[in-house]
Amino acid sequence: MVVTKVLSVVQLSKKYREILAVDGISFDVGRNEIVGLLGPNGAGKTTTINMILGVLQPSYGSIVIEGVDIESDRSQALERTNFAAVYAPLPGNLTVYQNLYFFGLLYGVRNLTERIDVVLEQFEIEPFRDLKCGVLSSGEQTRLSLAKAMLNRPRLLLLDEPTASLDPAAARDVRAKILAFVAQGTGGVLWTSHNMYEVEEVCDRVLFLSRGKILLEGNPKTLAREHGKNTLEELFITVAREPLAFGVG
Repeated sequence: MVVTKVLSVVQLSKKYREILAVDGISFDVGRNEIVGLLGPNGAGKTTTINMILGVLQPSYGSIVIEGVDIESDRSQALERTNFAAVYAPLPGNLTVYQNLYFFGLLYGVRNLTERIDVVLEQFEIEPFRDLKCGVLSSGEQTRLSLAKAMLNRPRLLLLDEPTASLDPAAARDVRAKILAFVAQGTGGVLWTSHNMYEVEEVCDRVLFLSRGKILLEGNPKTLAREHGKNTLEELFITVAREPLAFGVG
């Protein structure tokens, strides 16, 4: 049986005492699809990603990665997953190669040294292979994080603000590499960003999250007009400031 959904989230919730950080959300990510998870700071985006990564235990709900339930078979589900985030830089005291080798061992990557050579070339960081990560520029560190995220050929790639702090040229390069990954047709991407122009360019579908709930879902190129706004950024600001208008109290 061919699994067309790389990620299926059903009624996912995370509660901290009396606070519902994530409140019963459900969504899918299909193969060959980039889904944007959008919302203001504190909306629940990073909490959601951390539950999908197995870093946080959901209070209730289910997460299925390429047909494997993360609760019943966590290791097998996470073998199909990888991530990159600007707030999670790789160890700065290790070289580029050492970082990739270490994480390749963690993921059980076969023919690891050959695979490292491939991603070094793919993300144009071969000249830095023996440099310590702490001396790399932000753009070079981002490319390294993406190389690490591609080591195990993930079916589900989680990207939390992957181009934050990058200059326009570096951000464009990162977007191109993610689009090339999706074009291969073997995986899907869940992408968080505050850059609505970027989201409109790369995402096939977007989910607007506020106060732990999904308020809106749709095509980023048409969703703003469907709700009487001129741009996706204008819709984002309205969702952030006036969630009551979309049914969240």
